[in-house]
Amino acid sequence: MARTIAKDHDQKRTHILKTAARVFADAGFARASMSQIAAACGISKANIYHYYGSKDALLFDILDTYLSELRDRLCGLEISDAAPEGRLEHFVREALLAYEGMDAEHKIQSEGLPLLSAEQQEVLKTYQREMVRHLSETLHEIAPDAFDGDARRLRSATMSVFGMINWFYMWNPGADTEAREDYARLVATMSVSGVQGLSS
Repeated sequence: MARTIAKDHDQKRTHILKTAARVFADAGFARASMSQIAAACGISKANIYHYYGSKDALLFDILDTYLSELRDRLCGLEISDAAPEGRLEHFVREALLAYEGMDAEHKIQSEGLPLLSAEQQEVLKTYQREMVRHLSETLHEIAPDAFDGDARRLRSATMSVFGMINWFYMWNPGADTEAREDYARLVATMSVSGVQGLSS
């Protein structure tokens, strides 16, 4: 007989993922244990193994959930009629808003991803590549003359924008929505002026 899934299964899973992300971010993946995570979740160690068979499986689900939802949010924006400059600002704003409350998940990306299997890493890197490509295409639309025939320059510009986005949580821990939107406008304005300046 198949095991019955509890009605609150998804709610408990989300609680485990959020709590485990904080434990991994605070203690480091190598030092954190399933016992620590279970205690932080307020459940038994046996109960956490009901959801995840290993610490690696838990880490992958944290990053898979985080990056897939981020990819869907950023690459699924319904603003195709907007000018590329407006789409850039919207992309940056949505990224910063999506990061709110996700500092732990963001922090463990760099430490945790290399510890996963090659197959799992490829899944996560695919999400990352899709977001990079989406932003790259927008920057190319803003300044085609600056990037035509120069993929290296376009990638450098794209990763520079991501750099400004990705380190926001270190500069402004606990920033509210207004601060994130203000910073999004700043990043977008600087980026548009910068890439257009490359054409002159």
